[in-house]
Amino acid sequence: MILDFITWDVDPILIHFGDGGIRWYGLFWAIGLYVCWKVNELMYKKEHCPAEWPDLLFFWMAAGVIIGARLGHCWFYEWHQYGKPWYLFGWEFTYRNPYIENPLRLIKIWEGGLSSHGGAIGLIIAAILLNKFKYSKYPQFGTSWIWILDRLCIGVCFTAMLIRLGNLMNSEIYGGPTDLPWGFIFVNGDSYRDVPCHPTQIYEILYCFVALCVTGPLYLYTDARRREGLLLGIFLEIVFVTRFCLEFIKNDQEAFEANHLLNMGQWLSIPFIALGIYLIIRAYKRPLSPVVEKQPQSLDPKYRDVK
Repeated sequence: MILDFITWDVDPILIHFGDGGIRWYGLFWAIGLYVCWKVNELMYKKEHCPAEWPDLLFFWMAAGVIIGARLGHCWFYEWHQYGKPWYLFGWEFTYRNPYIENPLRLIKIWEGGLSSHGGAIGLIIAAILLNKFKYSKYPQFGTSWIWILDRLCIGVCFTAMLIRLGNLMNSEIYGGPTDLPWGFIFVNGDSYRDVPCHPTQIYEILYCFVALCVTGPLYLYTDARRREGLLLGIFLEIVFVTRFCLEFIKNDQEAFEANHLLNMGQWLSIPFIALGIYLIIRAYKRPLSPVVEKQPQSLDPKYRDVK
């Protein structure tokens, strides 16, 4: 028997205690970060990188993606409309950002609000800082922030899939009505509760899986990892071109997007698409990066005996 639709009535809280509990979303975030760390640990071992690099990567990248995702949501999406417009130097303003008025709300991450585009920006900033203050101490690897993200993006595919699974468990960030047989009725959703809708969380899981299936083999079986920016560029094109297109069938996350030609997710995707194209072209114009045949002695004594 083929179902005409799927009724999705999942409790977003895995374990209840008190007024809250452990949510599926938070659990998948944690698992995603861990898997990404372990994937990069294997990659760094394959390339004979210093033993401390995977741990450094985990802490810098976890901080970058979480802080970036939170600040990105608060800045890009949380614009509330004034009751009446106000004017400054002849300019009319109708929206305000509540986090400017009350910055302490930024730390209330348990209230929800994380942006994938903000997380991507946070990763870029973290990679720049990590390379400058840590990785560049080993010049024989020829590292840069792009080198870091070339490898990180493969693990990020796993993380992104799990985060979107968390969105599905939360019944959030889904699409508009559909008559396709795999439409979901989101019983706990915030719109179209009685109408089958596009499960765009699953669509996004699928394009992240495609990104993994492309970048992973390129890293393992070709010289792509030696073409700085190629893996990252391909990842950006797969993820953000698809994200841009999917936004046409997704519900607006905030009311202020309703009358715009493109929504916020699409506007934010355009710079990443442009960056991806630039990195791919650049990768083929540069010489191949060096190959290190032996792991160097760690600068940190506690890692010197690690094999």
